[in-house]
Amino acid sequence: MTEAKARFSGLLAAVEAGETVAIMRRGRVIARLVPDTPISAAEVFRPLWKDQEEIDLVAPADAPPEPVTPL
Repeated sequence: MTEAKARFSGLLAAVEAGETVAIMRRGRVIARLVPDTPISAAEVFRPLWKDQEEIDLVAPADAPPEPVTPL
């Protein structure tokens, strides 16, 4: 862990290059630095879309515009 603290910016560069870095204390892994993987909104909500028959995918009709009062 002390070595990781001293070389933190180098470890981050390795992670940025795609590597996974394990941080150890007394021979045991206590943390892992892993590259970030962006997730789209579709991936986040995909489990909710399993039963597509239950989802109403019809857009509501547009509401008429509201009158605007001049300033």
